[in-house]
Amino acid sequence: MTQLNEDQLIKIRRHLHQIPELALQETETHAYLMQVISEMNQQYLEVREFDELPTAIMVLVHGENPRRTIGYRTDIDALPVTEQTGLSYQSTHPGVMHACGHDIHMTVALGVLSYFSEHQPTDNLLFFFQPAEESEAGGKRAYELGLFKDKWCPDEFYGLHDNPELPAGAIGCRMGTLFAGTTEVNIDIEGKGGHAAFPQDAKDAVVAAANLIVQVQTIISRSIDPIDSGVITLGKIEAGTIRNVIAGHARIEGTIRGLTQDMILLIDRRLQEVCNGIQASFGVKVKLGLNQGGYWPVENNPELTKRFIKYMHDTPTVNFVETKPAMTGEDFGYLLAKFPGTMFWLGVDDDSQLHSATLTPNEAAIQRGVDAITGFLEYRMSAKEEQ
Repeated sequence: MTQLNEDQLIKIRRHLHQIPELALQETETHAYLMQVISEMNQQYLEVREFDELPTAIMVLVHGENPRRTIGYRTDIDALPVTEQTGLSYQSTHPGVMHACGHDIHMTVALGVLSYFSEHQPTDNLLFFFQPAEESEAGGKRAYELGLFKDKWCPDEFYGLHDNPELPAGAIGCRMGTLFAGTTEVNIDIEGKGGHAAFPQDAKDAVVAAANLIVQVQTIISRSIDPIDSGVITLGKIEAGTIRNVIAGHARIEGTIRGLTQDMILLIDRRLQEVCNGIQASFGVKVKLGLNQGGYWPVENNPELTKRFIKYMHDTPTVNFVETKPAMTGEDFGYLLAKFPGTMFWLGVDDDSQLHSATLTPNEAAIQRGVDAITGFLEYRMSAKEEQ
């Protein structure tokens, strides 16, 4: 196979779109990716699979005169969404869909890899096809399993996410945080149930929960600098069985979002302090569970991102857009906390939002994305760029 052209890339994307799989279950996707990669020129490629993370793939493109290893990551999993696009190539897996555009992500990565399989890069390039972004924190798993070692360790890392709000093929980025970090919040309140007519003999978990919810709202408004950004949303509460019985247990579930890891840790601490206060005030037991996993804020490296933005801004063939931070989560944030790098948007021009059952990315974005990224990587590796 020579370098993949636009028609071939669209065909690949449509096949990937038909075979979406959930986190850590991407076996058919893995097999198809391996097939496409195996048909490329293998002269400069070294492919690695992992028993400990079976659906992951790494491809090392050996550079001609390497000074560094530049990493490029794409996620490969899908969502438990029933597709409603009506496309001729819609999902053939019931209840599962590439509703976040990871089929676009993979196809762009394959296009970039195909280019460098035919045009040996100066530096080493490491392509990481990562499972389990939507859940199960595949990036963190890969790091903790020690997959990034020796020649498989990038000196810097790049990755994209598609954006329906940007024109097809546009590149969006910003200095600082691109995506917020997320933390799952689970709060269990254990009181003492009783008859509604005898509240003095009970410890009402509903009243304790209500006060906790109200107090939590003050964390953002009174503990966080107004210039900074943070969110706590308590979206689910369960308590009680019948109207005339005082509930002995309540469970509250929610999420924390913050633009820096320091912000998230501050919110975590204040939330624990509120829980401790409710426990003391109402004589109940309050258990707080916080699960961040690998979903850290996507904090772009200042030096690398400044260089990335300069290239995209100065290149006439690239439609560059400076974007605002988003409160959505992405597990690439964990890897950017371990390796310097940059995440950016690729516009796909669609009326539907990410995670929507009707998401239909504009496929014109694929080749434009490949061209922008290959151009940037060539620029990054050039002697002129180092001056």
